[in-house]
Amino acid sequence: MLQGKKARRPVVLCAGIAVEDFIFRVEAFPEPGAKIHAAELIAMPGGCAANAAVAVARLGGEARFAGPVGTDEASARFLAGMARNDVDTGGVVRVAGASISVSGIFVDRAGEKMVATRRGERLAEARPADPDRLVADIDVVMADNRFPDFVEPILCAARRRGIAAVLDGDRATQPADPLFGIASHVIFSSEALRATTGLADLEAALRVIARFARGFLAVTNGPDDVLWLAGTSVRRMPVFAVEAIDTLGAGDTFHGAFALALAERREPIAAMRFAAAAAALKCMRFGGISGTPLRAEVEAFLAGQKSA
Repeated sequence: MLQGKKARRPVVLCAGIAVEDFIFRVEAFPEPGAKIHAAELIAMPGGCAANAAVAVARLGGEARFAGPVGTDEASARFLAGMARNDVDTGGVVRVAGASISVSGIFVDRAGEKMVATRRGERLAEARPADPDRLVADIDVVMADNRFPDFVEPILCAARRRGIAAVLDGDRATQPADPLFGIASHVIFSSEALRATTGLADLEAALRVIARFARGFLAVTNGPDDVLWLAGTSVRRMPVFAVEAIDTLGAGDTFHGAFALALAERREPIAAMRFAAAAAALKCMRFGGISGTPLRAEVEAFLAGQKSA
């Protein structure tokens, strides 16, 4: 008997910023001049799109990353870390003499974080060499807006192909930012949405962005409800209540899981529920994006919620 072909894994291209993260687990944040003990240290690739790509891989998708990196040692370590996490980095653009950002991150016993970042240099002018080739055989694009001039042609190529293009609104910008009109799905963090619109009320802020966005529009808000627009109505989806140990990378896990669920042809609301479950489980584990759960863990978690 002939055996059936192995099912093709959905392919998600994550485009945007690359960072090297050094994550320290501490009992409490240090006072000025103090020396404290770190219980754990994890070095990981970081950055919104890179973290989302790692989440896609851990959740069972085929993950690819495209973004500008340098020729410094941090860039080399970043690329090696992505390879260890089964992320294809064939879409990176290496800029001679440039450097990626490096972050030192303290996570305390309550799961809160304190971050110091050395910004990358000479990367803003980088552009993808062939955006249409990058999206030729993928199912969904997920991009952050940290390097808008790099990701814009990739989002446009996805739109030309008629595939979903998810934008992580992580950086404060302007309501009329052209990326909002290109992406098919825009999901903000609450901090970035408030800073972009100047409005504290998230419902009102979503309606402002809706004047410029062409597709699905939502905002995450930590342990509070996810809000999204259905026509002119704002709807709410409660997230899962968990005991948070480390929130670092939770939003990136949400975006990666959401994009993967879209690639699996789930509707946006079902995709958000899957993403919220993955993000909740991530928050229960120390280590930034390394704490992202495996696919079976998310499915078991969701099954437990249904039976509760």
